[in-house]
Amino acid sequence: MKPIEIAKNIYWVGAIDWLTRDFHGYSTERGTTYNAYLILDEKVTLIDTVKKTYIDELLHCITAIIDPKKIDYLVVNHVEPDHSGALPEIINAVTPEKVICSKMGQKALIQHFHNEDWPYHVVASGDELSLGERTLSFMETRMLHWPDSMFSYVKEEQILFSNDAFGEHLATSERFDDQVDQSVLMHEATKYYANILTLYSPLIKKLLAKVSEMQLPINMIAPDHGVVWRSNPQKIIDAYAKWCNNQGNGTVVIVYDTMWESTRKMARSIAEGLQEEGVSYTFLDLQINHRSDVMTVVLEASAVILGCPTLNNGMLPRMAGFLMYMRGLRPTNKIGACFGSYGWSGEAVGLMNDALKEMKFTMCHQGLKVQYVPREEHLAQCVELGKTIASSMKDMREGKEVKSVL
Repeated sequence: MKPIEIAKNIYWVGAIDWLTRDFHGYSTERGTTYNAYLILDEKVTLIDTVKKTYIDELLHCITAIIDPKKIDYLVVNHVEPDHSGALPEIINAVTPEKVICSKMGQKALIQHFHNEDWPYHVVASGDELSLGERTLSFMETRMLHWPDSMFSYVKEEQILFSNDAFGEHLATSERFDDQVDQSVLMHEATKYYANILTLYSPLIKKLLAKVSEMQLPINMIAPDHGVVWRSNPQKIIDAYAKWCNNQGNGTVVIVYDTMWESTRKMARSIAEGLQEEGVSYTFLDLQINHRSDVMTVVLEASAVILGCPTLNNGMLPRMAGFLMYMRGLRPTNKIGACFGSYGWSGEAVGLMNDALKEMKFTMCHQGLKVQYVPREEHLAQCVELGKTIASSMKDMREGKEVKSVL
């Protein structure tokens, strides 16, 4: 991949990863990118690096523009190895004047690379650094999504280098938001937020409020994954504002697993009850849907309904694994209910209830379980459960108090 000029004398010099299909448990069917940016000024500055295995691509891009030895400053917005893995080799190749990072960034770099002798230059929120014609300013964004994270901002071009915020896992030869299919772009941006940033929504809400208060003009957002937002950066900012406020879209997601079809039959009848009440739903079987794709739907749903039979006094492994994954992300402001079949003990529904209660879901039903194969009267109860869920959603939408029954 050749370097791409995103603004006058500011270049994308990263790497495209067409191969990765798993990103620490998050499925990446469309691959990803590791974005780095080169600013040509009196002080030539490289913002972030790439995953270690892609260092040749990074150096190829840089060398097409300038001798790497002419780089003066390295900015490390985020220490996670997909962005800093190539840093030791780059430092050896460049011998920079400064390695610019946050206080927590310096600590993390030493812990990762065990080198206290690099020319660290620690910055904090509000600090500025002249590059010559341009000025870089910095904003710490701790726990978005690591303690070391920060944004860098070029005041003159109004470009925000946002590390892992506002990104998406999307390998593409195009580098800008207006060059790719918008439905694909927003799906991948939604999936990225759902699986990486949901847990940090309260911090994102505060950060967006701070940026708004500062009236910081943003002409372009250049994240460390995916494409650069140049045509309408406000589009992704508005999406984050919606997601961090846990604004459901009025739909239901039914997430289930089944052994001998009984739980699936119950799920279909619950869906029938929702449909009778005019509520849209998504039907996701954990046998064929990856947990990260399920979480993408959960992010924007207003209600999450879980179904699972009992196995060995517990849940099926796929549901147990999904709940562990969702518990780590902690989606909030959602209605919940659980159901399932069982043979002789029937603990799964109670365990799912407990998990959703721990995540502070508003439980609209005590849980519905059926022994072995559901009869017509059992399926009728499932239809009524669907209607109960729809009624609770209507009350929540109208601003009425919806109390949890558990």
